[in-house]
Amino acid sequence: DLESHLLRCQQLPVTVLTDHQYLNNTDLKTILNSTAPRQYRIRAKLRTYKPQKLYQSIKLHCSKCNSLTEVPDRDGFDFILRSSAVTDPNPELHKMSWYDSVMWTTEDQKQRKIAIHFVKHDEMLQQPEDTLLMIEGGTLKEVHKLAKRFRCVIPVRSTELDLELLDLSAPFLLQGNIKYYGCKQCSTPKPVKSLSSIAAEQQPSWEAAEIAQVLGVELLQYVFIMRFTLVDGTGALNAYLLDY
Repeated sequence: DLESHLLRCQQLPVTVLTDHQYLNNTDLKTILNSTAPRQYRIRAKLRTYKPQKLYQSIKLHCSKCNSLTEVPDRDGFDFILRSSAVTDPNPELHKMSWYDSVMWTTEDQKQRKIAIHFVKHDEMLQQPEDTLLMIEGGTLKEVHKLAKRFRCVIPVRSTELDLELLDLSAPFLLQGNIKYYGCKQCSTPKPVKSLSSIAAEQQPSWEAAEIAQVLGVELLQYVFIMRFTLVDGTGALNAYLLDY
């Protein structure tokens, strides 16, 4: 795997690039004193690489503002869900023309009120594998359980006039094991009723990019990024690997 390969590279006397044979080797000191962009071929040793754990290499990238952010952890998502559950679902927003709603109260001490809104197509509910639903008041465990069975799950909360997305620190959409996030800086969230335009399509695909667009969310992409520090005795150069 990559981690063991990097360890072997650190143990070797030098790491050699096999491409660009037509270029002569250039000292790192010369490269550091040069103005980009130029092409060089180097002969150097891998001194360190970061991050040390591969899972820490996964970041979220916004192609619009070019920002890189950490992938939020489960605790953060759980906190946002619990905070939104403090406000009860608004019954006046149930049974709209483009979705059917079900609401119940949990039997535990907190007696949470949970509402699930199933988006319809041609005034009919679809099969679970084709269905987008929105959930209010759900816990992390409940949201993940629904995401395993239904095509799309969007956590929402009630206002006086419409359903709205939660804080974009949380995923705005879940599809199976994949969580989709939006850029806080570049997004301008719209009311959830904007989804009715996709539901009205002849064959709704419920693709993440299309959902993000109608909801005014700038979709973040998962990227893999690492930093390698290369040395050759004349200087040290940081090289970055970035890929989607």
